[in-house]
Amino acid sequence: MNDDTYRVHVVLDEVWLDLADLCHLAGVTEIWVKERMADGLLTPDSMSAMEALRFDADDLRRVMRMASLERDFDAVPELASLVIDLEFELATLRAKLLRLGEQIR
Repeated sequence: MNDDTYRVHVVLDEVWLDLADLCHLAGVTEIWVKERMADGLLTPDSMSAMEALRFDADDLRRVMRMASLERDFDAVPELASLVIDLEFELATLRAKLLRLGEQIR
């Protein structure tokens, strides 16, 4: 029997995940996701009662990072969400600075 583990990288920019897929890929439970949605910390694309929940690659990254912060640093969900928002803003500002630096040269 072969016990090799293969890691597959997939571009998820145009792929939608349902709740079960999101939970499986992020290693969290559906209850965990629904609690963060109820608190407004995670907002999937479709929130109406008639549509199934759809999550994109950004949602998956957010859930994975949130779960990591909560687990590794014992952070409450609100703090984990705030850290993720600040990390995103920092990355956005760094990208703008790089573009400005290229324009000056």
